[in-house]
Amino acid sequence: MNLNALRIALEGLCAYRPILDTPVISLAVRLLDACGRGNGAEALEQYACLFHQLRREGFRGLGDWLWDYLRYTQSPYALLAEGDVRDPALENAARRDVETLVLLAETDCDRYIDAMKAALSGDYAPVLAGLPRWQAGAPFNFDSLTDFYRSHGCGLYARYRAFLWEEGQLIPVSDPDCPRPEELLGYELQRGQVEKNTRLLLAGHQANNVLLFGDGGTGKSATVKSMLYLPGMEDLRLIEIQKENITGLPRLMRSLVGLRQKFILFIDDLAFDQDDKTYSSLKTILEGSLEKRPANVAIYATSNRRHLVRQTFADRAGDEVDTFETISEKTALAERFGLRIPYLTMNKEGYLALVDYLASQAGISMDREELHAQAMTWEIRHSGRTPRVARQFIASLHL
Repeated sequence: MNLNALRIALEGLCAYRPILDTPVISLAVRLLDACGRGNGAEALEQYACLFHQLRREGFRGLGDWLWDYLRYTQSPYALLAEGDVRDPALENAARRDVETLVLLAETDCDRYIDAMKAALSGDYAPVLAGLPRWQAGAPFNFDSLTDFYRSHGCGLYARYRAFLWEEGQLIPVSDPDCPRPEELLGYELQRGQVEKNTRLLLAGHQANNVLLFGDGGTGKSATVKSMLYLPGMEDLRLIEIQKENITGLPRLMRSLVGLRQKFILFIDDLAFDQDDKTYSSLKTILEGSLEKRPANVAIYATSNRRHLVRQTFADRAGDEVDTFETISEKTALAERFGLRIPYLTMNKEGYLALVDYLASQAGISMDREELHAQAMTWEIRHSGRTPRVARQFIASLHL
């Protein structure tokens, strides 16, 4: 296909029409325009800008850029390919678009330079001879792109596995701070319950919302985050939400309906004061809204409080006639989590066994009785026999 025919074919993109507005493809179109009109000086400028833009975005060729864009940008055909719905017109449009984009990626830079040579005087010869080239070739075709959509989905959820939800915006986390399951120690029963519920979610079955409550440092948050790295959890996505952003949860949940991925909406360190405005919002989201919770979404929360809401003695001996109803209202939120899992301080034997294990892993050679004596002294000063305290103790031995 000659350069002018390629330019015309790009004008007919339908299924992936928004790609024409990207800086890279806009520059490619302007380059083809200038070559077609015989405007060598403009073609040279657009060629140089296109090379710069590709390198600026971290790509060595148009094919690599297109493969990245097509996989990780949500489009009508990508969403269609994720499901079982058929739309022959959209499929045909997408196939034609991809074939055109493959031709663009495979166009060798020498073809542009030859077109510029024909339109420019000999004075430009040294500049044209020294022009850098980007890689020609396409690492994809329509079938491989479709297979990717069916296996991984599309858009941000295909590229990233962890996100933050802040002020109504989804922020990808490229390198999440999630422990590997093998790094977690103790609380096997509790972690097993969380894993079982999460696998129900992955399998498309009804899964419970989960509340992990108990002492700090016991590994509640680590348990939730570690789900990302369990075998068979490749379609799981974790979205962390701060308490102050809970009111925006319904909009987020609506945006997840129908996607192939399964989502844990994770609220860490959840607790409410008496007049907290987000309390009622979360209560309605968990149960009580006219909208159903999407089948591919579950809410996991951690808290140091069993009932999530701070209670005072005044609540139990106040002026209200029916104090039982007041207390019941305050405990109602926790009860809307279908699965409530306690994480309590370890007993002495479990704590010392963990200290022994961590000391062995760290290569610490110390008399066992002395190690245990120091570990118990450390635990008293740091208020709790938890995995966090045990790790901090072992770290202190290296100081």
